[in-house]
Formats: sequence, C-alpha cells, structure tokens
Amino acid sequence: MLKILIAEDNPVAQRLLRTYLEKWGYQVTCVCNGEEALDCLRKPDAPKLVILDWMMPKLDGVEVCRQIRSGHQNSYIYTILFTAKDGDENLIEAMNAGADDYICKSASRNELKARLRAGRRILALEEKLFSVQEELRSQAMHDQLTGLFNHAAVLDLLNREADRAKRNRSAFSVAMADLDGFKRINDTHGHLAGDIVLREAAHRISQSVRLYDTVGRYGGEEFLIVMPGCGQRASSAVSERILDGMREKPFVLPAAIVPLTISIGIATVNFEISEIDVESLLHAADLALYKAKSNGRNQVIVAKALQEVPESKRSDGRIQEFRLLQEKDR
Repeated sequence: MLKILIAEDNPVAQRLLRTYLEKWGYQVTCVCNGEEALDCLRKPDAPKLVILDWMMPKLDGVEVCRQIRSGHQNSYIYTILFTAKDGDENLIEAMNAGADDYICKSASRNELKARLRAGRRILALEEKLFSVQEELRSQAMHDQLTGLFNHAAVLDLLNREADRAKRNRSAFSVAMADLDGFKRINDTHGHLAGDIVLREAAHRISQSVRLYDTVGRYGGEEFLIVMPGCGQRASSAVSERILDGMREKPFVLPAAIVPLTISIGIATVNFEISEIDVESLLHAADLALYKAKSNGRNQVIVAKALQEVPESKRSDGRIQEFRLLQEKDR
C-alpha cells in the first residue's frame, strides 16, 4: 500500500481528501501546516507521494516544494500542489518551485484519481531506475567470479577505513593472502577447476574473518583483507583461522580432490603513535607475504614494526623504504 501525505489546514477539505484516498487504497497521513509536512518527510520510510495545499500556516505549499527539492532525500518525492488558485502564472510558479503536478480544488474526483495514478507511475519508474543503478554499481564494485570486492573497490575501502582509523587514533591491519601452488591446479586440472578453487577459497576466507572485516580479490589468486580496529595479535588470530579454513579439508573438483594451503602477510599500524601511509602499509604486507612464501608457504608472517626512513632519504614526499621486522620465522 503506497503511503501518501496530505498537508491541508482546512479540516473539511482534509477529511474529504482522506476519505477519497483511503477508498482508493492509499495509506494516508495528514498534517495541518508546511512545517509538519517537512518534519514528516524527513522521517525514515516517509511517504513518497504528497498533496500540498498552496496556502498553509507557517510554510506554504510552494515553500515546502522548494525545501524538498533543495534537500537530499534518499528517494524521489512526488509532489502535487492542491489549490483554489488558477491561471498560467500560478502554474509556472508551482513548477519552478519543484512541484510535479498542480490541481485545482474545483477538479473532479476522477481528475484527482488520474493525477495520483500518474504520480504512482513516475515513482514506480524511479524505483526501477534506482534498482538498476544499484545493480550496476554493485557489479562495478564486485569481482564476478568470487563475489568479493574487486581490486579498485577494496583499495577504495582500505583508504576510507584507514582514514577513519587515523581520525580515531586506533589500530589498523591489512593482510595480503596468496593461494599456494594455484598455478599447478590450473595447469593440471584446467582453468574451470581453477575457478572452482577461487570461488571456494573466497568463501572460506570470508567465513574466517570478523564480521566487520572486508575481503577483496586483489588480483589472480591473491586476496586483500582489511581489518579495522585490529592490532597485531587480533590480525594474527584472524589469519590463523584463514589458514585452518584452507587446510582443514581438500577442495573437491570435477575430476580430482586436491589439498590447498595459503600464505599470508600482515602489516599493522597503531595510528595513535604512527602516521604510516596506506601505500607503505600495503607494501609491508606484501613483503611479509613474500617472506611467508620463501619460508615454505602455508604460514602467516607479521611485519612487526614499520619504521619510516629519515626525511633526507625520501623522494617526492613518499616513503621509499622501511624496516620490516618479523616476530619470528616460521
């Protein structure tokens, strides 16, 4: 049932409109002035269809239209100005204020019903367009194979979460994870089998992280895990769960059952005491991942500390190198 708002200060006209609209299947809310109308439209799940009397106390219908159009509603509000005024000048003023339609109080019930039906069609089209836009937006942000955030989207989220951690002066971790021996699966069993492994690996990683962590496909068989508010100990625990999730059972392919492990590099920064940038954090995680690979794979390596190099050794204001200290070799 579509919600509709009536803003009308005349109790007789308000009651008559309400009777018609409820008979036609609308869920009706009534207010008596423009300020109450705006308050109602600012609430969650507000009506999307509004009938505004032109002349009302506090704020008239035209001003309410202007404020609706100057605001930032999540969805479109279809407005009909309802008035005893007539003539082209009034019509132009109403349209300039942002009204979608204009109907005289002397109009018949059938005309009002037809105008409302036109408004419902516009709102239905707007909702369909919004749904399509959201679907396209989602497709642009997600990897089609795994359903995870894609490279660009996960990097954008990483930067936004890092900015939030800097403002909150909190700990922040990022992990780079890479499937061990994935090329062998592609070469031995084919790329379709490789796709099955990637989808299942993405699922297992997503099941292993915390609710507020984010997993993205960084590229190929490499994944990026963003862990806000997560220090070294917590990020290590998350990564160990990912390792366990990979090796606890083999991957079932159409023609084979294959075991698979993963290597993970973690970099952690505490923004309360450090100002390391995201690029350096990513590079540290990448180096830790390389160390995990070179140490024999199937393990987690933590970049224990990130230390900026002196100002004299920086180029273009960016950190060119830093010291990577491992807690221990595994």
